[in-house]
Amino acid sequence: MILYDVIVVGSGPSGSMAAYYLAKNGLKVAVLEKENLPRYKTCGGGLVWRGRKMLPFDIESVVKKEFNEVDLFFYGQDIHLKSKRDFPVISMVMRDDFDHFLVNEAKNSGAEIFTEQKVISVDCKNDYAEIQTDKSIFNSKYVIAADGVYSTVAKISGWTKDTRKLIPALEYEIEVGEEEWQRLSKTVRFDIDFISQGYAWSFPKKNHLSLGLFSSKRDKLDLKLHLKSYVNYLEIKQIKSEQLHGFQIPISSRTDGFMKNRVLLTGDAAGLPDPITAEGISNALLSGQIAAESIIEGQLDKENIHKIYTQKLNDNIVQEFKSAEYLANLFYNQVKIRNILIKKYGEKFCEAMTDIFSGEKRYPKNIAKTLRKKLIGI
Repeated sequence: MILYDVIVVGSGPSGSMAAYYLAKNGLKVAVLEKENLPRYKTCGGGLVWRGRKMLPFDIESVVKKEFNEVDLFFYGQDIHLKSKRDFPVISMVMRDDFDHFLVNEAKNSGAEIFTEQKVISVDCKNDYAEIQTDKSIFNSKYVIAADGVYSTVAKISGWTKDTRKLIPALEYEIEVGEEEWQRLSKTVRFDIDFISQGYAWSFPKKNHLSLGLFSSKRDKLDLKLHLKSYVNYLEIKQIKSEQLHGFQIPISSRTDGFMKNRVLLTGDAAGLPDPITAEGISNALLSGQIAAESIIEGQLDKENIHKIYTQKLNDNIVQEFKSAEYLANLFYNQVKIRNILIKKYGEKFCEAMTDIFSGEKRYPKNIAKTLRKKLIGI
């Protein structure tokens, strides 16, 4: 019987980074991916600087465009905020190329990659786990579930109730006419409130636009109709080609733990995208790295790994979510109060958010108290 130290299920950012660091440190690692690679992945593809700068290798070959500034518009309000840095605040990637690049880095570091392996069951024994796919059986001391928002591994490994909050989103990849391309390819833009309790975005890629929108509203919304309206709002007249994809984003983390028995959850499977922007790549990369570090530092001891992983996730990601969720609630659900604050402190807010997504700052712990003081001062 071949026994791996760790089997990683999923070859996205969190899975590939976990496999990379584990293999780099001499552990026997395999990645199981249900698709053939490279594979298309629905995602806006905006890699913020805090995510890019944590990568231990250069990814310039898969970056389609870089933007040192970001435009923030508030729909229905005469508010336009802009933030600029001397580094790429957002790098545009196509997830098929980006993810394939990452998993190849893991492979080059010693990880074994098995494609077209759909996981059917995970059976945790006393000292190892048996992972059955539709083609093979693998054995491993630990399993990292990096298989996305609909994580099969989580469902069959003890997370029977989904405690994350999932929100709907649409992504629209379009090639536009030359006039529209020249006008819209120069900036990354976010249109807050274009859809109720959410925003729309326009991300220029190498030769096309990635448009999209999401809403945290619990009522049913016609996302396709809103997306069509956004295309008209941007005055896009000529569409040469188009691809429309729907997906779900978890904007709150799981409340029933991130490790059970011999299985660790990372990325979307753990519910780690940012509660305000729904950006998930940077925390996916970080959670994959943390999972690897926890297994290495825990010396393959289950209790040690559980303690370290829980603590590291809390210190680096989860503890900030309380402030981020408070801010998200204000931002999307208390629009009148938000607009009062934005009109007075908008530039400071934009700069602070840019600092957070550049990895220069973290969400403040006392955000509620700070905002109350600012409201009193208006």
